[in-house]
Amino acid sequence: MDKALLIQLGGSVAAVTLLVAFVRWLGVARPTPPLDAESAKALLEVEFPDHRPQATWIAPDGAGLIAREGDLALVLYKRGDGYVARDLPWPAVAALKPADGRLTVRVSDARPTFAVNDDSWPPKELA
Repeated sequence: MDKALLIQLGGSVAAVTLLVAFVRWLGVARPTPPLDAESAKALLEVEFPDHRPQATWIAPDGAGLIAREGDLALVLYKRGDGYVARDLPWPAVAALKPADGRLTVRVSDARPTFAVNDDSWPPKELA
C-alpha cells in the first residue's frame, strides 16, 4: 500500500468514528417507551386529530393500542423507534381471533401483532 491510500483509509476511519460518536452522543437511536394511558392519549390526538375515540385498549406489553370510534378502529403499533397509525373498519378488527396470547391485525402494509391477556377478543374496553 502506498502512503496516500493509508492516509485516505485513516481519514475515513476517523470520520466514521466521529459520526458514530456524534450519533451516540445525540441519542438518536433510542428505545421507544411502552405506551401508558397518558402517552396513548397524546399519540392518538397527534395521529388522529379529527377523531374522538369512545374507548381505548392498550396492549399489555405497551407496544400498541386499538381505539374505537363508532364503526372505525384506530390502530397504533410500534415499528422501529416510533409508532405507526392506521384506521380500519371496526367489524374487521372485532372479528379477529387471538391465538396463543397474540392478536395479529392485517393492515395494508404490515401485520402488527398485539399481546393479549387471554384469548377472548374484543376486550371489555372496546365492546
